[in-house]
Amino acid sequence: MAVGAEVRIQEFAGGGMLYDSSRAGNATPNWLDARWWAARGEVSVAAEGRGSTTLIDADGRNLVLRHYRRGGLIAKLVADRYRWQGAEHTRSFREWHLLYHMHRAGLPVPMPVAAGYRRRGGTYTADLLVQRIPGVRSLAEAISVASVPLGTWMAIGRCLKHFHARGVCHADLNAHNILLGAAEDDIWVIDFDRGSLRSPGWWSDSNLVRLRRSLQKITGGLGSERFTAADWQMLLDSYLATAIQLQQLPAMQNG
Repeated sequence: MAVGAEVRIQEFAGGGMLYDSSRAGNATPNWLDARWWAARGEVSVAAEGRGSTTLIDADGRNLVLRHYRRGGLIAKLVADRYRWQGAEHTRSFREWHLLYHMHRAGLPVPMPVAAGYRRRGGTYTADLLVQRIPGVRSLAEAISVASVPLGTWMAIGRCLKHFHARGVCHADLNAHNILLGAAEDDIWVIDFDRGSLRSPGWWSDSNLVRLRRSLQKITGGLGSERFTAADWQMLLDSYLATAIQLQQLPAMQNG
């Protein structure tokens, strides 16, 4: 996928780094090390999950640093290492490139800042640094507190159609990866690890099915009013009514 002149690659001992020099002209490999930020007193929150996420406030920048971690049973054996197949096939570089092109296309995603890997033999670890989206909370957080307005469900459906019309397949579309802003129509989508660009197909329906299962799981013990058939129908109606004629983003290499 072609990128602009502002995109730079810096190799260093044991690894490499990809970054946007217009956003982070003074970036160094330390930017991808949570311990370095912590030593400077610039970490506001650190959380463990599928990926280790660190919120950073430094020099007027609000950033999110994620260390890639495995999920499922294999995580008990190999927590954060992946098989080396070349720099452009690393999880971090691939997600950075996808975010870069989606952001340039005007899709509501975090702005990518830097991505890196550290290699050891036939394996590597990976990290991704993005600009933090201010004033948002996840759909999962919102729905665990109160019912979500129908206008928000409509906006989510419209937003997802914009991604699918561009051929963007989210590998794990769930209520934790959809962020809501202060306004009903302020919707963002995050965490595109293993995301891909595809031709139109049934994968878009699978994305929506995955999201619905996530919502049902989250609201299972909260009462039927938290997520109703009318809520989901509003999302679907908005999704189907959003007619978009957009050129797909350029395909990524398989990896």
